Amino acid sequence: MTEKQQLPSAGVRYASNGMVASASARAAAAGVHVLKQGGNAFDAAIAVAGVEWLTMPASCGLGGDMFAVLYEARNDRIAAINGSGVAALQASRDYFVNQGLDKMPLDGWHAAAVPGAPHAYATLNAQFGTMPLGELLSPVMTYAEEGIVASNRMSGAISGASKKLGKFPDSVAAYLPNGCAPRPGDRWAMPDLAQTIRAFAEGGSDVFYGDIADEIVRASQEGGGLFGKEEFVQHRTDVYEPLHTCYRGVDVYETAPPSQGLMVLEWLNLLEGYDLQSEGFGSVEAMHLMVEAKKLAFADRLRYCGDPRFIENPLAELLSSEYAEMRRKAIDLGRANNEPLAGDLPEKGGDTSYFAVADGEGNAISLIHSLSAGFGSGVVAGKTGVVLNNRAGRGFTLEEGHPNVIAGGKKTMHTLNCYLLCKEGRFWGVGGTPGGDRQVQWNVQTISNLLDFGMDVQEAVEAPRWVSWPGTDPAAIETPLELRVERRFEQEVIAELEERGHRVSWMEDWGAGGAVQLILRDEHGTLCGGSDPRAGGVALGC
Repeated sequence: MTEKQQLPSAGVRYASNGMVASASARAAAAGVHVLKQGGNAFDAAIAVAGVEWLTMPASCGLGGDMFAVLYEARNDRIAAINGSGVAALQASRDYFVNQGLDKMPLDGWHAAAVPGAPHAYATLNAQFGTMPLGELLSPVMTYAEEGIVASNRMSGAISGASKKLGKFPDSVAAYLPNGCAPRPGDRWAMPDLAQTIRAFAEGGSDVFYGDIADEIVRASQEGGGLFGKEEFVQHRTDVYEPLHTCYRGVDVYETAPPSQGLMVLEWLNLLEGYDLQSEGFGSVEAMHLMVEAKKLAFADRLRYCGDPRFIENPLAELLSSEYAEMRRKAIDLGRANNEPLAGDLPEKGGDTSYFAVADGEGNAISLIHSLSAGFGSGVVAGKTGVVLNNRAGRGFTLEEGHPNVIAGGKKTMHTLNCYLLCKEGRFWGVGGTPGGDRQVQWNVQTISNLLDFGMDVQEAVEAPRWVSWPGTDPAAIETPLELRVERRFEQEVIAELEERGHRVSWMEDWGAGGAVQLILRDEHGTLCGGSDPRAGGVALGC
């Protein structure tokens, strides 16, 4: 592996009383402060998320969704949270097709789904937290009310989305107050959002899906959207037992549909049949096997999976060892498959932010929250200051009969997923990354880096990455398959992959993107944290 451009590595961070790994240093600091005050990992997670709403406004916020997998030490419990929202009840395939569309719109009111994140945070707080919601959200309320100094990253994100935001007057007022984005160093306040956060902090989900939803619905109707109040009133958060598989003797837990976490598990099941360790990291054989297995897992998701309230997801079959053994037969060890098909089953009658938190009591949470694309739909919902996601536009298809076709009150399949690891029956680690359809790919690569190639946490997040594109996004699904690789891989390896039929394009040395965050607990109870230098993140301990 040739090193061409080396980003500064923070190295592995160690702590005994708690740790936060986030792409935002200010958010990580807020989480560590909560841990020092006696809060647990779940309290700290809410504080981290809140500050990320302001420091990473393109990626996450109250108008988005949230998924998590957590370990609660007190009850020796592993649980998952689905905090995703539904399409407007009035939405339908016919509605969009009759407007002459063959794909869902990517911005505006029609691209948005009901925000699921507020209810999910209130649920996390009520079921697992120890501190009041208002205390945990105090830092973000201060930032929103008094202003936060805009960073280069924040200013650039708003400026880059100015065309989208500029379509909607309330978005212009919130993010382009003087006709342009806040400049680096400017103090930038959001009084409407501050008022919404304060109301949510004091009244919880009842207020958000009550009075705040009234304003969202009013603005939707004024802007030609389809939202009514009923879909907000009906919204609930699912807390459930996560999906699971075992890879190289380590238990891997993932979020269930409508999350795409099942693809991580199916992909690992496929790789279980090969000895990647002996092939070596970055070798032709290892990369070829991983890429080909990716294609099969993605093809199966596209054919079989959707909102479990609308269709039956064949998870037992897709995640079985028998199915993995059968699917391996579709992998040609010497040739790339650029038109992968889903497997046959028996017939039956982005933009995003991820962070990890662990505390000294043994609790841990793997959490991902998102607006989908950068600044979501681009719509600030009236006087709430809340940017709405564009999950409906990015996730649903208009293909008749497809398991993920849009319907009123339906949840789209989500790229959002995150994982939790256990070794010998004990909690071992939490990890994840933003990145849309790249999330599953980078999560599998990170887990493989740890378990196949023996890397430590920082080596695992810094290792060269690749992306097999496209993934599952309806907007890009017809694009010919391409393997995009960081230039730190050996050129001879890539040349041989091309000989095997892979269409390869180069990215910069560290150009794959993502923001992997990873925390492991070693056999002595010490927390070991790694944070992705590609995103300028940090792992902070206490």
